[in-house]
Amino acid sequence: MNIKQLEHLCRHAIQAAKTAGEIIANFPRQKIHISMKEGGDSYGSQIFTEVDLASQNAILEILNPTIKKYDLGLLTEEENDGKSRLTKEFFWCIDPLDGTLPFTRNLSGYSVSIALISKAGKPQIGVVCDPITGNLYHAFKGGGAFKNGKPLELKRNRKTFNFYTDNSFTKFDCFDKVVEGLKSMLSEEGFGRVNQLVQAGAVMNAIWTIENAPACYFKFPKPTAGGGSIWDYAATNCIFNELKLPATNILGKPLNLNRPETTFMNQDGALYTSEPKLAEKITKLFSELTSR
Repeated sequence: MNIKQLEHLCRHAIQAAKTAGEIIANFPRQKIHISMKEGGDSYGSQIFTEVDLASQNAILEILNPTIKKYDLGLLTEEENDGKSRLTKEFFWCIDPLDGTLPFTRNLSGYSVSIALISKAGKPQIGVVCDPITGNLYHAFKGGGAFKNGKPLELKRNRKTFNFYTDNSFTKFDCFDKVVEGLKSMLSEEGFGRVNQLVQAGAVMNAIWTIENAPACYFKFPKPTAGGGSIWDYAATNCIFNELKLPATNILGKPLNLNRPETTFMNQDGALYTSEPKLAEKITKLFSELTSR
C-alpha cells in the first residue's frame, strides 16, 4: 500500500476516532450499565458498556466503505475475531473504548484507538483520540506522527521519570522488585524522582509516555490469557515507530500484532519508552528478575 493510500485511509480513521470520541465524551453517565464478556484474566478485560458498542458502531459506519474499496480485514474488540486478519493483506484493528474500567470510574485514561495492520503484523496507521481532552494523535508509515494536526514532539523534564502501568501488573509477585529495581536503575541515571502511575488503559499509558517524558510503560509476559490484546498496542505502536521510539516486546523485539492463534499479547509483554537508551536496561532488569 503506497503512502497516498495510507494517508487517505488515515483521514477516515481520524474522522472515525473523532466521532467516537464525541460519543464517549457526551454519553450520559447516569445511563452507563456494566456488562460482562469473555476476556483475559483481569476484570478490566471482561467488562464492557453500551458506550463501547455505540463507539464501535460509529467507527464501523465510517470505515466500512474503506473495507469494501480496499478489500481490508477487520478486528474489533466488541466482535468475534472472524480471522479475516489472517487472509487479507491489511486489516483495521479497532478498540472503540480502551480503558473501560477507568471510564466507568470517571477517571482519565480511556481512549479510542484505530490502527491499520498488515497481515505480517506490522502497523501502517495509528490513530488515538482522548475523549476527555479532545486531543487526536495520528501517524502512518513513512508519514510522521502528529498531535492535533501538528508534528508530535517530546518535551522532557529531566528531574522526574514517570513509570506507567496498570492494575493487573501490580498483582504480579515480582511487582515490588520491579519497582525497586527500576528506581535504583533510574537513580543511577540521574533521576531524582520516579512517579508511579497506575490508572489508565494500555493506549493512554503509551500516549502519556510520550506526553510526560521521560517515561516508560511496560508489562511482563504471563502464562495466562491477557496482557492486553492486539488492539491495545496497534495504534500506539505505529505512533512510536514514526517517532523512532522503542515500542517492543519486553525482550526488545518487534511486537507481533497478528499472531494467528490468539489476539492476546500475554506471551511477549510490552515495553514502551520515550528513552531509547534506557530500553536495553529495562530489558536487562526483566531478564535478571526472571532468572532468579
